[in-house]
Order: sequence, then structure tokens, then C-alpha cells
Amino acid sequence: MTATAAHTQTPAATAASGARTDEATHVITGARERIDALDDRIIGLIQERMAVSAVIQETRIASGGRRVNLSREMEILGHYRDALGKPGTTLAMTLLELCRGRV
Repeated sequence: MTATAAHTQTPAATAASGARTDEATHVITGARERIDALDDRIIGLIQERMAVSAVIQETRIASGGRRVNLSREMEILGHYRDALGKPGTTLAMTLLELCRGRV
């Protein structure tokens, strides 16, 4: 393959990856596949977290407590903020919303 051929790409490959070389397209495609796999795992973990949270809420309510424990939620928000910065707080809020169920 010539140097020119190594750096040419079909228009479809360029549009799909945003890359300008076949090598870059290959790297981007592989990385996107890895991201897709990670996203699938993250979604599975979130679903698992939702199920565990439901058990905690049901147990708390059955014992006469409230569905939501605000002090615990503040701990979770702080944990995510400390680990991920300000966007971590937003992520934690979304997770808490997903895991609360109907309040």
C-alpha cells in the first residue's frame, strides 16, 4: 500500500467516524465498540442498583420508615462529586431519581 493509499478513505467511512485516514477510522471504530460494551455494562449495573434500592425502600417502609433517606442521598451526592467533580453530582442525582421509583 502506498503512503497515499494509507491516508485515503471512502466518504462513508469518513462520515461515520469523522476520521481522515483508514488507520484513524480503525482506532475510532474499535474504541466505539469498547464504549458500546461499557455502556451495556453500565446500564446493567444501573438496573442492578435500581433493584437493590427497591429492596432497601421496601424494607424501610415495611419497618415504618420513609421511602427516601435524605442523609444517605447526601452521602451519595458527595461521593460522586468527590470522585467526578461537579458533573458527578448531576450523575448521582440522575441515579437517585432512577432508583427512588415513584415517591
